[in-house]
Amino acid sequence: MAGWAPPQLEDFILTERLGSGTYATVFKAYRKKDVREVVAIKCVSKKSLNKASVENLLTEIEILKTIRHPHIVELKDFQWNKDYIYLIMEFCAGGDLSRFIHARRILPEKVARIFLQQLACALKFLHDKNISHLDLKPQNILLSSLDKPHLKLADFGFAQHMSPRDEKHVLRGSPLYMAPEMVCNRQYDARVDLWSVGVILYEAVFGRPPFASKSFTELEEKIRSNQPIELPSRPRLSLECRDLLQRLLKRDPQQRLSFQEFFAHPFVDMEHMPGLESLGKASSLVTEAIKKDQEGDAAAALSLYSRALEYFVPALRYEVDVRRKEAIRSKRCPGISLASTLHWKWRRPLLLRRRRAKMTAKPLISTSRAWGSCCSC
Repeated sequence: MAGWAPPQLEDFILTERLGSGTYATVFKAYRKKDVREVVAIKCVSKKSLNKASVENLLTEIEILKTIRHPHIVELKDFQWNKDYIYLIMEFCAGGDLSRFIHARRILPEKVARIFLQQLACALKFLHDKNISHLDLKPQNILLSSLDKPHLKLADFGFAQHMSPRDEKHVLRGSPLYMAPEMVCNRQYDARVDLWSVGVILYEAVFGRPPFASKSFTELEEKIRSNQPIELPSRPRLSLECRDLLQRLLKRDPQQRLSFQEFFAHPFVDMEHMPGLESLGKASSLVTEAIKKDQEGDAAAALSLYSRALEYFVPALRYEVDVRRKEAIRSKRCPGISLASTLHWKWRRPLLLRRRRAKMTAKPLISTSRAWGSCCSC
C-alpha cells in the first residue's frame, strides 16, 4: 500500500517486512542504542485479535519466556502500546526452510539429516517439558544464516502444554502438514508433531510434500484416504531414511513411531549429531584408547578408537572457525594425532591379515565399517 509505514517502537528502527500472517507482521529491526543489535519484531495488531488468538498469543509468550535452546528462536522481550503487541525475537538471516528447499529443489540426504537432527534436538527439549508445537512446517523453521545454517524452530502460536496422554479436539496448524487425525476431527495427542516431521523430511528429500494438491478439497481427500503413502524411487535414499519416513507417515497414530523411538532411530542418531561436545567426546575416547593400548588390550583400544571416529567427523562438520577446522582436518589436534598413531598401529596387522585371507581364499570378518569414515577428517 502506497505511503504505508511499519509501526513505531521507541527503542527500535523497524525496516523491511520479513513475513505476515492472519494477525501479525514480522519486521527486521535495529536497536537504536548500544551495538545496534539486529532483531526480528513480531507486531500483533490488537484490532485483529479474537478470544482464541489472544489465548494463543499469551501461550506463545508464556512458553518462549521460559525456554532457551540453541535450536529454538529466542524471545528477547515483549512490549505493547494501544495498537500493537510486540514480540522482540532473535533475527535469523537465512530465511525459512521452505525457501531453502525450493531454492535447491531437493536437499541431499546428508543435509536433510543434519537439519533433522537439529529439529529432533529442539523437539526432545520441548517433549521433556511436555510442550507440543502443533504447527510444524518448513515456514516455521528458520535458519541462522545461509553460509553455515543452523536450524531454529519458530512460531509457537499454536503450541500447547501436552503430556503424551493428553488428547485434544481443536483444529490447529497448516493442512498440508497436519496429521490425519487432526484433519478428520478425531482426538489427537502429541504424536501429531511426529507426522509433521515426516512430511517435512519427505519434502526436503523429494522436493514436494506427500499430499501436494491443487485445491483444499483434493488435499483433504488425499489426507482422509486409507491408502498407505508410497515413497518415490528417486532420488535413492538410505534404508534408514526410508524406514524413518515410512514409520513417521503412518495414518494411524497407534502405528506411528513414538517419540522415544524417533529420538533413538538410526537415521536421527542424536548421539552423534554435530555439536559443541563432539570433539570433547572424541578426545575422551581416544584417551581411554591410549590407556588400553598401553595396558596391552588391543581389542578394547581398537573399539574405543572406532567409537572416537564417530565423534571426530561430526566435530569437523560443526566447527565454523577455519583455523580450528583445518587443525582437525590436518590432524594437528593432540587427540587426533594420538588417534592416528593408534589407528595405524592396529591398521597394519589388519591389512596383513586381509592379504593372507585373500591368498588362502578364506573369509575374514570385515572391519571396514570401523575405518570407513577415517579419511573424512
